Order: sequence, then structure tokens, then C-alpha cells
Amino acid sequence: QVQLVESGGGLVQPGGSLRLSCAASGFTLEGYAIGWFRQAPGKEREGVSCISSGDGSTSYTDSVKGRFTISRDNAKNTVYLQMNSLKPEDTAVYYCAARGVGSTYDYWGQGTQVTVSS
Repeated sequence: QVQLVESGGGLVQPGGSLRLSCAASGFTLEGYAIGWFRQAPGKEREGVSCISSGDGSTSYTDSVKGRFTISRDNAKNTVYLQMNSLKPEDTAVYYCAARGVGSTYDYWGQGTQVTVSS
């Protein structure tokens, strides 16, 4: 069964850090670009970061540049999102998704809640 499972979310104070994990089962992540997305209450889903399948190039939305880092460990079939200097506006459900050769994300995880609050 093809599955993506996110973990690592939780409640953290402003300025704190969390590391999200996106673990794949039923397929190999190595051949896929992986994106992290988030959706806050009442807002549309937005792309946060992406890492390519080939050279591992990365991209970030402007609001997280310099604070978030995406990485992949193909041996563990897992992609990570290290989030530092968290702000209340980072509060959202975070999802990972896998994109194959096309432009569509084929597989999605169930999401993990990140809450930044004092």
C-alpha cells in the first residue's frame, strides 16, 4: 500500500524549533520530488518547500526562507522539514506530498498539526 506519513508536529513556543518527518511506504521516495504544504484555518493550502528527486535542489516560499530547511534521506525513505525560529503565523496543518514525472502531486500524507503559541 502506497502511503506517506507525517510526524513531528506539536505545540511549540515562538522562536522554537520542530522537525517534521515524511516517511514513505509502498514506494521509493528517491524517484520523486517531495513538497511540504501547509493549511491554516480559514486559509488556502500553500506550498512551503520542495526538494527535487535528482540533484536535490530545494526551494522555499519567501516567508520561511532562512528558517526552514528541507532534506531527504533516501536510505530511510524519509524527507524532513527542519523548522527554526517558529512564528505564530506558522501555525497550520503540514502535509507532505510526492510528485513523479508530471506536475501533479500523486501521493499525499494525512497531515501533522503544528501550533506555535506562548
